[in-house]
Amino acid sequence: MILKTFGWSFAITALGLAFAAWQWGWEAFGIVLILSILEISLSFDNAVVNAGILKKMNAFWQKIFLTIGILIAVFGMRLVFPVAIVAISAKVGPIEAVQLALDNPEKYESLVTDAHPAIAAFGGMFLLMIFLDFILEERDIKWLSWLERPLAKLGKVDMLSVCVALIILLVTAMTFATHAHTSSGYADKSATVLLSGVAGLVTYLAVNGLSSFFENKLEEEEEREHEEEERAKAEGKQVSAVGLAGKAAFFLFLYLEVLDASFSFDGVIGAFAITNHIFWMALGLGIGAMYVRSLTVYLVRQGTLDDYVYLEHGAHYAIGALAAILLITIEHEISEIITGLVGVILIAASFWSSVVRNRRVGVEGDEDSEDKKTVAV
Repeated sequence: MILKTFGWSFAITALGLAFAAWQWGWEAFGIVLILSILEISLSFDNAVVNAGILKKMNAFWQKIFLTIGILIAVFGMRLVFPVAIVAISAKVGPIEAVQLALDNPEKYESLVTDAHPAIAAFGGMFLLMIFLDFILEERDIKWLSWLERPLAKLGKVDMLSVCVALIILLVTAMTFATHAHTSSGYADKSATVLLSGVAGLVTYLAVNGLSSFFENKLEEEEEREHEEEERAKAEGKQVSAVGLAGKAAFFLFLYLEVLDASFSFDGVIGAFAITNHIFWMALGLGIGAMYVRSLTVYLVRQGTLDDYVYLEHGAHYAIGALAAILLITIEHEISEIITGLVGVILIAASFWSSVVRNRRVGVEGDEDSEDKKTVAV
């Protein structure tokens, strides 16, 4: 079962890592591996959400999502999007950006270094909003309850996450951005950082709004389908649900693609905190995306969606850490290894906490069963 579900992911991992080591050396091997782990970790909640929705689809639409959907996810978001970010920030064409990376890596590195304040501000704000909206929301399950409980109470204030993000952007523009690191030394990039940060904030709000739109459409279709079924039962008729099911499945597919794209943003933008090399980025994120798809299929078939309840928390703390690192790197250089390890450590800690919780719950469940047997006797 494992090999059948994850076989392609294992094969692509081996090929991708071998190619990175052969083409660029062991440093590339390590960065690609870290990016793969980070993408899987940050997208675990993506797989869980995808699985919860995908299981409502029939076999045809599941196949569409797992074929066409993976092309969009891997080649669109993980390959084209990083190139587009570099091209826009460096003010060159996408083809020129790729050619520079291949033929003139020194000039490419110089362009990306000059564009880094804009990329970091855009990405930092986008990731920060993901983290703030998560941490300021009331949740039944809390990992670091001493921190999450008071923040959830503060989160009841409308638009607090946007206000906090804008304050952090202003502070960043007045501190790190005044001595931004460029290829020719340090320069004042306050205006660039402010503009790019606002663009990141607007992008996040737009993506969230689009996701909400498709979610509402989906709910409307499901409600309409339910009403049709109830009316048919009341009249003693049999109504073919093919058209309605197809329409609902179509909205499900659109909703899943928008969700998948929005979840992809954090991995792609977080990757810029680890490396500016678009080919290393594409390899690492592509490998990670394959595992997310395989994990989605596995969760649908096995039905085990919530075994590790703190992983989502760990992923969002990693997103928050990446957001902070991106904003700091506007002025200060931070080792890619340190950046990658911060996220991996947070994910590992949340995974271990989930395992410990599951063991504790299992022990308590066994004790309750023993008590019931004793009472029965």
